[in-house]
Amino acid sequence: MGEIEITDEQIALLVQNGDKDKFSLLMDRYKAKLFRYGRKFLANEDNIDDVVQEVFIKAYQNIRSFDVNQKFSPWIYRIAHNTYINSIKKISRGPIYTFDFDTIVSHPVYEDPSIKEAEEVEIKKMVDTGLEKLRSNYREIVILYYIEELSYKEIADILHIPIGTVGIRLRRAKEALKKAFGEHKNSEHFAKVVQEIKE
Repeated sequence: MGEIEITDEQIALLVQNGDKDKFSLLMDRYKAKLFRYGRKFLANEDNIDDVVQEVFIKAYQNIRSFDVNQKFSPWIYRIAHNTYINSIKKISRGPIYTFDFDTIVSHPVYEDPSIKEAEEVEIKKMVDTGLEKLRSNYREIVILYYIEELSYKEIADILHIPIGTVGIRLRRAKEALKKAFGEHKNSEHFAKVVQEIKE
């Protein structure tokens, strides 16, 4: 079985069984993704390399707790989420989330199939320059869904929130982005919004 064909889960199993050098394959696959996630989520980018390195250290130390029958990506993104949150807390020296009303209100527990592709393209165009306009919990969920392209279920697992909460946070984040950029839709400023979200 070639390294290109082997899955993340199979690599993790090899590491669990003592082939520790194979962990470098997982690092190669996720370094750019976790760097992008952290760079867009963390306010202080000065130590992003150190924070991403910390994510990998924690993942390596806890690899035996990973269930190889589950997907690897939500597992390592959950470690990254917790590490990034701790980094923000150290910088701010205090909690970053207030009471989360989104977790108790009634809302659908499925991904809305009615979202049109055109709207998704429009939202993606606004993401890079609009993230700083969002509350931190909305900002992170936009990153995970639109940039990292994770599913509602995967995001729910990473953030330890109900699937429905993912949906309502995304809806509110989109509303905030549209409100912030509404007046720029036909402007030169809006036309210059970064086209490639995954840089």
